[in-house]
Amino acid sequence: MRQPALHALDLCVRAPTVVVGDHSGQIGGAGHGVLHADVRVLSRAELSVDGSELTAVRGVADGSGRGRFVLLARDLGDPGPDPTVRVERHRQATVDGLVERIVISSTAREPVRTTIRLALAADLVDMAQVKAGGGGADVPMRPLPDGLTCGRDGRTVTVTSANAEIGHYELAWPVDVKPRTSVELSWRLRVVDSGAVVIGAEGPVEWSRPTVVAADPRLSALLEQSLDDLAALRLGTMDQPVETFLAAGAPWFCTLFGRDSIWAARLLLPLGTELAGSTLRVLAARQGTGLDAETAEAPGKILHELRRNGLLFPSEYYGSIDATPLWVCLLHDAWRWGLPDDQVEALLPHAEAALNWLAGDADPDGDGFLEYLDVTGRGLANQGWKDSGDAIRFADGRQAKPPIALCEVQGYAHEAATKGAALLAAFGRAGADRWLDYASGLADRFRARFWVEDETGAYPAVALDADKRPVDALTSNIGHLVGSGMLTDAEIATIAARLVRPDMSSGFGLRTMSSAAVGYSPLSYHCGSVWPHDTVIVAQALASAGQTVAAAELVRGLLRAAPAFDYRLPELYGGDGAADLVRPAAYPAACHPQAWAAAAGVGLLGMLTGLRPDVPAGVVHVGPATPNVVGSLVVRGLRVGTDLLDVTVTDDGTAVGVRGGAGISVVFG
Repeated sequence: MRQPALHALDLCVRAPTVVVGDHSGQIGGAGHGVLHADVRVLSRAELSVDGSELTAVRGVADGSGRGRFVLLARDLGDPGPDPTVRVERHRQATVDGLVERIVISSTAREPVRTTIRLALAADLVDMAQVKAGGGGADVPMRPLPDGLTCGRDGRTVTVTSANAEIGHYELAWPVDVKPRTSVELSWRLRVVDSGAVVIGAEGPVEWSRPTVVAADPRLSALLEQSLDDLAALRLGTMDQPVETFLAAGAPWFCTLFGRDSIWAARLLLPLGTELAGSTLRVLAARQGTGLDAETAEAPGKILHELRRNGLLFPSEYYGSIDATPLWVCLLHDAWRWGLPDDQVEALLPHAEAALNWLAGDADPDGDGFLEYLDVTGRGLANQGWKDSGDAIRFADGRQAKPPIALCEVQGYAHEAATKGAALLAAFGRAGADRWLDYASGLADRFRARFWVEDETGAYPAVALDADKRPVDALTSNIGHLVGSGMLTDAEIATIAARLVRPDMSSGFGLRTMSSAAVGYSPLSYHCGSVWPHDTVIVAQALASAGQTVAAAELVRGLLRAAPAFDYRLPELYGGDGAADLVRPAAYPAACHPQAWAAAAGVGLLGMLTGLRPDVPAGVVHVGPATPNVVGSLVVRGLRVGTDLLDVTVTDDGTAVGVRGGAGISVVFG
């Protein structure tokens, strides 16, 4: 069995529901289904019209949960070359299932009498089987007065329609469509699941929705789609009170993922801190307290993944080396953006536990670096954000052997230590000096062990392997070091120069691995593809470090790629160069929408406006990056603390106007 080609399918998403079908709206092929909380609750929902072939002419589904599919019943109505009977499926995913309207219209000269049928099936298999392209035996459905129902393991699936005839695994509607009129039908799917570990988040979104007017219209189009997609990925906990976070992505990752949810919340900070606060609390509530090799739990460690009953891994799985320092970084950054002091202070014990993990269980051999090793053989072999089995390679293509110490994770740890120290000092807690000393020592160790050189010059290795040898493939990982505070200005300039060379900058964004490396492939998941979040994180860091020309090069590539995906940036896409392709190549199994890919669109706003807030100090610095890659720019509705800000940037990026922010001082530059 092979993984379904998601780029050829349409997805409607309202987490935790994901509807996967083809461009005609039909649900019934490999990888298709209505997925809800890690289970496929419908494996088939195929529409047919008696005696007529249905021809799909248009299918549009979007991550905000809506889909519209237009079909023609070519054998009904008037004879001749032009079809006169049209069938439309209007689909809306909901937090507990879906609602679909079916509209049959006719321009035939005589009434059209036919029967619309919806064939249904449910196999109730878990997400891992669906992702592999497999399935199971159909679960028996029993009739209800207005529909069909089935269930298993605390889950009830019900399909209803007020005016349908109920058949064997089928709803049927006899219709009589008069000339130049239409008939509307509807059906609804509802799921009740006592075993779900997440629920759909109700109520308004936790962030502001800014408006953007830019000389380059691609920016506003990207932002609008990104915000719609992010709203569709909102999930809540089963805890009380309910806390909201972003699901990692659809269809396979519609649950809590520590790293992904943290990065998405961090990229959304220019729109407010409410999502960051709730994400921090969700993960703090599940922070590790003991040692468990099977789940990779350790005291202070932040969760990697939450699933029902476990899929590939245990239900609560901690196999992530970077979620823990990133949690501390998010807490600090949210504080600077205006997360209320009482919320920050309540989380400081969790921050202290996370910091202790950095210098303790994260460094089992005591060499001063964070490293990972799956001792069970059943967890993730690689535990950074590039977590595929072949992700960490030498330049000659050999795979590194664990334990592995990733370069960017050392940077995250340095950043977490310095930012954690700032939090401890600001709130009068002990330990700030300890973590500043830790960060200083880590920077020295990193400088001594990670830097390597090739014919072009020096750069950091992606990792150290089990023998403490530098794994010397040139990768995008080194770009994450730029924002860590661990590098000198000269080292940052060296990295910036390497990342914008043609082997790394594809013209559609930053490649995950240099095209000069033996292990490179443009459609490798982590060894040559382009990930939008990766590109934006690195571009943001470069711009903040003054490497604005390099940052602009990466942003131009991302904007060049966005129209090819109708501005819904997928999880990843091909790393082929812009010189080779008019548009980027789709990665067939890429999820869409994906939280941190959608959040990348928002992350661009922070970079382009140059906002650097310090709400505790009552100030926000504004310094847009130049060159200005989008032309004149007006952004209305950014949030700093409790204030909404409007920011105006001129064509050349040198003049800035800011409105709002009555409670905070604005400093330009």
